[in-house]
Amino acid sequence: MKKLLRRNKGILGVLVFGVLLLSCNEAKTKTVNAVETDSRVAYLPYYNEESFTPQWLVPGSEEEQAFHKIKDFKLTNQLGETVTQDTFKDKIYITDFFFTSCPGICPQMTGHMFQLQETFKDDDDILFLSHSVTPTQDSVPVLKQYADKHGVIPHKWHLVTGERTEIYDLGRTQYFVENDLGTPKTLEDFLHTENFLLIDKNKHIRGIYNGLNRASMQQLIIDAKALKDEEASH
Repeated sequence: MKKLLRRNKGILGVLVFGVLLLSCNEAKTKTVNAVETDSRVAYLPYYNEESFTPQWLVPGSEEEQAFHKIKDFKLTNQLGETVTQDTFKDKIYITDFFFTSCPGICPQMTGHMFQLQETFKDDDDILFLSHSVTPTQDSVPVLKQYADKHGVIPHKWHLVTGERTEIYDLGRTQYFVENDLGTPKTLEDFLHTENFLLIDKNKHIRGIYNGLNRASMQQLIIDAKALKDEEASH
């Protein structure tokens, strides 16, 4: 009988210890998840280099204000109008790089950008910007014809041309759109990428998306709405 009681006490002790350990682990897991959830719900990440490692900054903080921003530029859209950062003042915008004679990925990218345009057609806070990577061929009349063919809404979606040096510098050193990490590039190296980027009202990069992937485009829509809510709360 004594042996039986000792054994039962031993089993009970093990069970109690197990319950306490499980409770501690559960509490720890909930705490970690809460932190992660709170940070991701509160705001989207920021990006400042080609690896696109997310940086979690507090909007409006000194760190955020000093963080990488898309520099000023001066380009020309399909209407022959000058497009600068002032065009996107207090606006969120979605941007990509394309060329009108592209037989490969560009038609699909343009189709997806059109769908995004339709989603946010009545939202004045969200604009679109597509840079031609063959600016000498994509003159204003060529861009206008392309815009008309693909249902581009004037002043909502800007197709831009300009100096090749400026466009390529924007793509590589400002938007970091290429996937060739650490591979040196010159002006002679063709800039070609399927990436779309989400830019906030302060010209920070807040997301990168595969412009050929439908699921990625759906995520872009979700993130653009979240970014709008974030900026409205600050």
